[in-house]
Amino acid sequence: LVVERDGRAPEAVACPKQGILPHDMVHYAVESILAGRGFLSLVADGQSPGVAVDGDATSEAIERLVETVQAEMWGGRVPAEELLAVYAHACEARDHAAVPVSPSDVALIRARIDELSARWSAVPVGGALSLTFPNAGA
Repeated sequence: LVVERDGRAPEAVACPKQGILPHDMVHYAVESILAGRGFLSLVADGQSPGVAVDGDATSEAIERLVETVQAEMWGGRVPAEELLAVYAHACEARDHAAVPVSPSDVALIRARIDELSARWSAVPVGGALSLTFPNAGA
């Protein structure tokens, strides 16, 4: 992952290859649909992508949602209500509230995942996929 922001040198983060989208691209899918304060929002605001965490409840909740969506990508899709129940449980287990996410939000996130997965699969070895983070112009 190479983060390019106006007025700053590009910063790179190693992303391990796996059979699904990289974790940070799942962040893109989630955060480009929800106006949350997750990893990419923090990076867009100037934090280093290697350490972009602030520990507040919202960014933690976004991280749980990304983890839940990523787990679903490994295991197969379930009804949106089941995904949201797993997400709520993950937030409760970490002692913070979930951010509001509706079944229609889940549908939009899944559509973005499908779009990104198709684009990512078409990238040749050594190639690149460029995305613009819509919520902050990063």
